[in-house]
Order: sequence, then C-alpha cells, then structure tokens
Amino acid sequence: MNKLVAYVEGWAEDRDLLHKDNAHFQMLKVFEEVGELAAGMARKDEDAIVDGIGDSLVTLIILSGQLGYSADECLYRAWNEIKSRKGRTEEGIFIKDE
Repeated sequence: MNKLVAYVEGWAEDRDLLHKDNAHFQMLKVFEEVGELAAGMARKDEDAIVDGIGDSLVTLIILSGQLGYSADECLYRAWNEIKSRKGRTEEGIFIKDE
C-alpha cells in the first residue's frame, strides 16, 4: 500500500495538485467519489463499488498531501484512536462506548 500511496502522491505532484489552496476543491472531489461509491452500493454494482472505494482513497490521499499530512500519518493516528476502542455492533454499525 505504501508504494501505491507514493504513486498517487507522485501523480498529484506531477499535475501540480498539492497546494493547500486547492484543498476545498479536493474535498468536493472526495464527496463526489464517495457519492459514486454510494450509488454503486445502492445498485449492488461490484465494479462501481471497487472503483468508488479506490477513487475515494485517491482523493483522500491527495487531500492529505494538500493539507501537509501524509496518508500514512492520518491512517496511523486513526488506528491509534480505534485500536483499543470498546463498543458493540448493532445492525452492522459499530457504536463506541462513551
């Protein structure tokens, strides 16, 4: 995964996308791709689901770079928050303990 993240970061750099001023536009791309993922799930379209997950990851990797973070750092921080989290799953949704 680290190699793929580096490829995406290089692709974004080559296209001059990694500027903080572009972050609000990139956030719109994140929403667009997540919306396409949701549409794929609603249609039970496996190809659209896989494409939507991949495209969502790409847009988030670029956004993290625009904001001065590495995708690895963001994922690492999230993992450290959830790794010991306690809670329960109800109807397929994890509910964390308060």
